[in-house]
Amino acid sequence: MKILVCISKVPDTTTKIAFTDNNTKFNSDKVQFIMNPYDEWYALVRACELKEKHGGSVTVINVGGADNEQIIRRALAIGADDAVRIDAEPQDSFFVAEAIAAYAADKGFDFILTGKETIDYNGSVVAGMLAGLLNWPFISLAVSLEVEGNTATLEREISGGKEKLQVNTPFVASASKGMAEARIPNIRGITAARTKPLTVIAPGNATALTTIKSYKLPAEKTGVKLISADHPEQLIDLLHNEAKVI
Repeated sequence: MKILVCISKVPDTTTKIAFTDNNTKFNSDKVQFIMNPYDEWYALVRACELKEKHGGSVTVINVGGADNEQIIRRALAIGADDAVRIDAEPQDSFFVAEAIAAYAADKGFDFILTGKETIDYNGSVVAGMLAGLLNWPFISLAVSLEVEGNTATLEREISGGKEKLQVNTPFVASASKGMAEARIPNIRGITAARTKPLTVIAPGNATALTTIKSYKLPAEKTGVKLISADHPEQLIDLLHNEAKVI
């Protein structure tokens, strides 16, 4: 079994967000970066569990500069066997998906896992784009994954219940809460990670489809207005004339 797991570098959730250059660039000064939790806790850990159960290998892949190697080494410490870093600044979701697809197309992976989304952009689109570029089936927001031979059984939550799906390899799936439990790297894993192979490659012909015009922070929170249940007309008036949502 040969598994590829896509990992991203994101700001820690306690980071105070700020922008520079007239709000066109994220200010990374003094920001602590981590591996995207959905990639780490669900996709990577489940891949390692399946490798331990069935044998095979887990490769992690990341698009970014040399400063991303800290999170890549953490992925190796958790249990990945080797890593690939595509040496390019991730310009947008399509750029990332196209760069990864170009690498993965002829490597014989049985399936590719990603987290359901990154905690910075919350786009949840890279996995679907990746599947489309590879012409592989795509299962989104999976909460469980089992593999027997060339057949995988996945489950995901839907409105009013759960949906169980079967798909033949190769495929792409995004992992959601419930897929696995977080692992903390142990000393043995951290030591082994230092010598595991990390290959750096060029992005090829990956292209970006979007450009960033500017960033904007959310509006400051305002006070809460409480309306008596006896006067619903006041609520309707506020929603219409003040909030302007109806």
